Amino acid sequence: MRFLRLLLFVAVWALSGSKPTERKERVLREAPLSAREHDDAQSFDYDHDAFLGADEAKSFDQLTPEESKERLGKIVGKIDEDGDGFVTVEELKAWIKFAQKRWIYEDVERQWKGHDLNEDGLVSWEEYKNATYGYIL
Repeated sequence: MRFLRLLLFVAVWALSGSKPTERKERVLREAPLSAREHDDAQSFDYDHDAFLGADEAKSFDQLTPEESKERLGKIVGKIDEDGDGFVTVEELKAWIKFAQKRWIYEDVERQWKGHDLNEDGLVSWEEYKNATYGYIL
């Protein structure tokens, strides 16, 4: 009986000391504001994505500088929540969060439509497999 206890103790000790378990990251990191590189010396694409949202930033790429300035002026009016004519850091942060959430919700809606093949408002496992992996229903 002592031998079994000793054997059990050695086995537990060997297993516990052989390799430390992997620690999972406990800090929730926010998603990056843009997939583009942040280098203002090269371009302002990162800032445009963060400020406008990726889809809106693409539409600005097609505008003339005058049109772009006019549309940005309208957006700044929306960012200035208290209407004092100035954009505070808090107002800018709130706008960027709003733009990012809007993009996420729109993307979820697009993804849902792409997976709900029979358009019943539900995504079955079969529909998901078909849309994701190409299985035939």
